[in-house]
Amino acid sequence: METYEIGMVGLGVMGRNLVLNMADHGYSVVGYDKDLSKVEALRNEAEDREIRGAETMEELAGLLRAPRAVMMLVPAGPPVDAVIHNLLPYLEEGDLIIDGGNSHFPDTDVRARALADKGIQYLGVGISGGESGARHGPSMMPGGPRQAYEQVRPIFEASAAQAGGEPCVAYLGPGSAGHYVKMVHNGIEYGLMQLIGESYDLMKRGLRLNDDEMHDIYHLWNQEELNGYLMGITADILSKKDEKTGKQLIDVILDEAKQKGTGMWTSEDAMELGVPVPTIDVAVAMRNLSAFEGERLAASRVLTGPDPLFEGDLWDFVELLRHALYAAMIVTYAQGMAQLRVASDANDYDLDLETVARIWRGGCIIRAALLEKIRAAYMTNPDLPNLLLDPDLSGAVESRQEDLRAVVRAAAEWGIPTPGLMVSLAYFDGYRSAWLPANLIQAQRDYFGAHTYERIDEKGTFHTQWAGK
Repeated sequence: METYEIGMVGLGVMGRNLVLNMADHGYSVVGYDKDLSKVEALRNEAEDREIRGAETMEELAGLLRAPRAVMMLVPAGPPVDAVIHNLLPYLEEGDLIIDGGNSHFPDTDVRARALADKGIQYLGVGISGGESGARHGPSMMPGGPRQAYEQVRPIFEASAAQAGGEPCVAYLGPGSAGHYVKMVHNGIEYGLMQLIGESYDLMKRGLRLNDDEMHDIYHLWNQEELNGYLMGITADILSKKDEKTGKQLIDVILDEAKQKGTGMWTSEDAMELGVPVPTIDVAVAMRNLSAFEGERLAASRVLTGPDPLFEGDLWDFVELLRHALYAAMIVTYAQGMAQLRVASDANDYDLDLETVARIWRGGCIIRAALLEKIRAAYMTNPDLPNLLLDPDLSGAVESRQEDLRAVVRAAAEWGIPTPGLMVSLAYFDGYRSAWLPANLIQAQRDYFGAHTYERIDEKGTFHTQWAGK
């Protein structure tokens, strides 16, 4: 019987397209889905590729050459555990299971330990790029046993996006390193999308620009320092017509953003680690606020604020906004990379942040020209604690800080919410502050809870009876 090099469980948009991608690069793949119509659809799309559709887990396992490699692309949570449970009876010691979904990293660690006890290897692989990336080359972030990665490395390197002649995939570290990096990738994605959304709001409600004018601006920005996937699709979105109404499609889309949890996980773990990522935090919060559509509508009828009234040269302000957005984007990447550095130490991932930046340059949603500078910063100083300490990147933010301040002032005067831009500026100002008012917080905590405080002139912890004489 003919045997195949890798199996895929889950033939939705991502799974099916990654199967076709792998097969286009010369690898034989067998696919399975509990929805047999998806198996049949894969067979029809396979044409002359080395692709086989399986109708049961047992059939899939039987078609794979030993040691078997089975990849899952199913929703995070219980579906992953269900696939593992149903697949295990047909696997043998030394076989490999790969989770290519957005699993929460603690779940990956639990699964890896449980499978290791059974002699089964486990890789947690973050995959970014959406439908197009899966089909034509995603960014892939694998973590787990190095020898397990080596088993599938040729397949992954062939199927991944290419940037600068290098595949956008690399072994990142043990355990849940891959899924952790993908989680933070998505947190950065949340932050960048919030910042772009705020720039859109400032131009739409503040400058009263129309969709065509904003399309032209984002298209131009995508040719310059702001070049990146998210900037490009924003320009495309603003030029798309709605077939039903003939209007611009963007203007008939409800202003309520959904989320699947990865941004929230990023914020939660950053708080556990004690790493500030306020731009990511506020991006999650603003998606939550967008869901309160009914309350916002009611509030708009009773709560008043200034009406945006722009006075000045419109295109001068657009240039200020471009500079402000670039500075805030650098700050957002700085927050995410700082979280990865601390998490690497806490979880023994031994992450190479230059490698992380390298594999994000192509295929993934946050790919951008800026990542070349981020990669260069870590090549120069692998132990860099924060990107704002890199001379090139800090210089880029410092030279644009007055523009960021001007945009934030204008937003406050117009009553247009730009918390991402505002908190990015606050993070920059906080990080560059040799002194912060946390001494008062220490004193307050000691006053009401006897939590003690530290002094600047003497080592140790101290407590004061603040009330009375």
